[in-house]
Amino acid sequence: MTWSNWAGNVTAAPARFVEPHSADQVAGAVQQAANRGERVRVVGAGHSFTPLCATDGTLLRLTHLSGILDVDRPRRRVRVTAGTPLHVLNPALEALGLALPNLGDIDRQGIAGAIATGTHGTGIRHQGIASAVVGLVLVLADGSTVSVDDSHDAELFQAARVGLGAFGVVTEVELQCVPAFRLRAVESPGRLDEVVEGYEQLVHEFDHVDFHWFPHTDRVLLKRNSRVTPDDPGRPQPAWREWLDERLLSNTIYEGLNRVASARPRIVPRLNRVSSRVLGAKEYTDTSWKVFCTSRDVRFRESEYAVPRASLPAVISALRGWIDTHDVALPFPVEVRSTGADDVWLSTAYERENAYVAVHQYRRMDDGGVFAAFESIVREHAGRPHWGKLHTLGAEDLSRLYPRFGDVQRVRDRVDPDRRFANAHLTHLLGP
Repeated sequence: MTWSNWAGNVTAAPARFVEPHSADQVAGAVQQAANRGERVRVVGAGHSFTPLCATDGTLLRLTHLSGILDVDRPRRRVRVTAGTPLHVLNPALEALGLALPNLGDIDRQGIAGAIATGTHGTGIRHQGIASAVVGLVLVLADGSTVSVDDSHDAELFQAARVGLGAFGVVTEVELQCVPAFRLRAVESPGRLDEVVEGYEQLVHEFDHVDFHWFPHTDRVLLKRNSRVTPDDPGRPQPAWREWLDERLLSNTIYEGLNRVASARPRIVPRLNRVSSRVLGAKEYTDTSWKVFCTSRDVRFRESEYAVPRASLPAVISALRGWIDTHDVALPFPVEVRSTGADDVWLSTAYERENAYVAVHQYRRMDDGGVFAAFESIVREHAGRPHWGKLHTLGAEDLSRLYPRFGDVQRVRDRVDPDRRFANAHLTHLLGP
């Protein structure tokens, strides 16, 4: 039996693969693994590029734990089972007149995996998905079930909100939602230097800003999303335009271009110039999750780091300089976003407003050293790695980057002293 993540860069051979249908079955699986002396990891959609989920023990998939369990309408809170995919949760919330305050740019992950790895989205007046978590239900290493929030084992709650699967198996998540809202999306081409120079003004003027820089060129695609009132007359994209941009150009044709690039890397600069022109200007208004989330069928590997927003110009300049002076071909754009600070212990945004810089490479191509070079650059700016994306930082590095890292280790010692939920990667991140 083998398991592979979405990108295909991580594989594992678990001793057994378990798909429980209830929280009681999760507890039973954990107890049985303990009796066999096996470790336990949980996998969702497999969108992490790191070996967070890899195990030679019991691998749990929570596919059958999906759906909304309860709605507290006065407080706009919902309880959902941990395996609920975001692409199922978002329309279900909309039907209730609710929405998550912020989302990332894909919706294939389960809610537990999204919060465990710190999925964040963009917008300096907003935070990542984990900031919307107000309660968790976990199965601990001894098979017991606990409910935690700010008033009940607040330390375990804070550690497990972005918990990497290190503290137990999350079976339920309580989310603080907001009234459903719509976004006006404006996309336009731009020049890298101009966008970076004007970035501070952009992130203060618009609710959500995201730009994609095409390496080997000075071209970017700039995305600006603004929240609008319910009576705003804006309309969604025509169906033909959505199909053209999201399906044909961004996936079908883009896969073909990347296959060409993998066979002939030297044409990548020319391909990037073409790609930056094809994805041109447009404006539309739609439900928040339909604007935030896009289809990503072309598979890649990714490294993303959070740096203080003031460091963004220096990071982009150094990265551009390295790419321009090395024999590397990068057909995927570099993505830049920002969020506000939060109070989640292992969130990349803990007590810090960030810019997020993400470097991608097509799955069939060698990275040419860019991931290592990128990590070296962001190390000079207190870069915090996205937990689900490629990096090499370990416990010693991370203890300097996260003020509550010692508290995280202390809570882990308390709830999982035998490291039932560990694997080699987690030991590297949090220590033995």
